[in-house]
Amino acid sequence: MTDAYDRTGAARDVPPPRPVTAPAVEPEEATPLARAARAVADAVGGLLAAPPAGSPPAGSPPGDDAGSISAGLKDVLGALAGAVAGDRAARRERRDAGTAAGAPPSRSPGAFLGDLLSAAAPRLPIRDRARLRQAYPGLDDDEIAQALIARYGRLTAAVGAATGGLAAVQWFATPSLLALPLELGAETVLVAAVEIVLLGELHELTGRPAPGDARARAAAYLTSWSEQHAVEGPGRGGLVTAVTSVGIRSLSRRMGRRLTRGLPVAAPFLVGAALAGRSNRRATENLGQRVLGDLRIHRGGRG
Repeated sequence: MTDAYDRTGAARDVPPPRPVTAPAVEPEEATPLARAARAVADAVGGLLAAPPAGSPPAGSPPGDDAGSISAGLKDVLGALAGAVAGDRAARRERRDAGTAAGAPPSRSPGAFLGDLLSAAAPRLPIRDRARLRQAYPGLDDDEIAQALIARYGRLTAAVGAATGGLAAVQWFATPSLLALPLELGAETVLVAAVEIVLLGELHELTGRPAPGDARARAAAYLTSWSEQHAVEGPGRGGLVTAVTSVGIRSLSRRMGRRLTRGLPVAAPFLVGAALAGRSNRRATENLGQRVLGDLRIHRGGRG
């Protein structure tokens, strides 16, 4: 059937149809370990996001907000539990698919957390010298360094104290002599990540940043944390910008020692975490002062 009359009206101005596209979605981390590394970095970023309370020279950390620390710790705990489960499943599959001789060797919790810290390091929010000076206007470099050490010491203490509020309901089940609550593992990796940020910022502040891109610098600061010295310091060789096999073993041992140091206050439900918090603060401040001393000596020798 056709229309017998001509259409005399003006054509409607109808825009052409637009193609339908899928909404932008953030790429999902490929493995449980990568997702846990992202959770660690996000938790550290959240803890460091707020300015020090009152902004005094030795300002209080954002860790004064206990709710923020507990939330970050729980996020890391959940991601860590998923990473542990994923690691167990992957190893079980490889063991079932291979022979007894080709089965993957068991790993200690320290080695597992070392892998997690290595994956998290490139994502950590380490500020450069210009941003640090902007954050602490009116202070010289030495005063900023002391403010950073005090702030991050309080923050690691608060992380240790917050751990006591979580019930230890899951445990590492590895074929090793260590059997540790996941809460203690989450605290260990979170405190280590905060300390890496501290060391990285001390290197940046003193004009001794590690060379290379962000990933290379993160690897160097991870090595600095593992060896408890500046990246380049008295009696040390050239700059270390990659985590070598020797560095990986050193990192695993460092994480293992940190875990076992928390055992006396871990059982049965991490009672005494406040004591662990004080220990965290003292260890963080001592580490910061040691690395700052290395950097000052090295700076004096070069200039």
